[in-house]
Amino acid sequence: MEKITLHDKSFRICIPNEQIEESIRKVAEQINTDYKDVECPLFLAVLNGSFMFAASLLKHINFECEISFVRLSSYCGTSSTGEVKQILGFNKSLEGRSVIVVEDIVDSGETMVEMNKTLLSANVKDAKICTLLFKPDAYKKNLRIDYVAMSIPNDFIVGFGLDYDELGRQYKDIYVLDE
Repeated sequence: MEKITLHDKSFRICIPNEQIEESIRKVAEQINTDYKDVECPLFLAVLNGSFMFAASLLKHINFECEISFVRLSSYCGTSSTGEVKQILGFNKSLEGRSVIVVEDIVDSGETMVEMNKTLLSANVKDAKICTLLFKPDAYKKNLRIDYVAMSIPNDFIVGFGLDYDELGRQYKDIYVLDE
């Protein structure tokens, strides 16, 4: 499927699934090396967009760990609102835990800055950020992004968990807006 239409917009394929999966495998290797001696870290996946990334990532993790989910929102249509809302919160104490935040995409960085503040107030031992996609041209924050599977241009994309007004998450490839 080279092109898809979601709502009123057309998208063309830009990152095939094989490339996505290879990038995930490589970032998992790095995490495996860094966390081999850490006691049961918690992967905290940001819903809804990271569900496919989190599932694929954890298939390659070779140490004891837990996963939990949090739901945050900062998008409306094709652009960020600049305001991060927590819709679904943590379901257990994070105090003293090593946490790896699993995010689908980091562009402006607003969501990760807010998540980092929340984790610090929860007294985590340490927190790292792992993202499938990073848009360096859009990123305006000083917060370190520890694990980046792929860097991409500042384009609007869908697929592999990412959506356009809730459509397009199910595609195994990543598509870019076809303008």
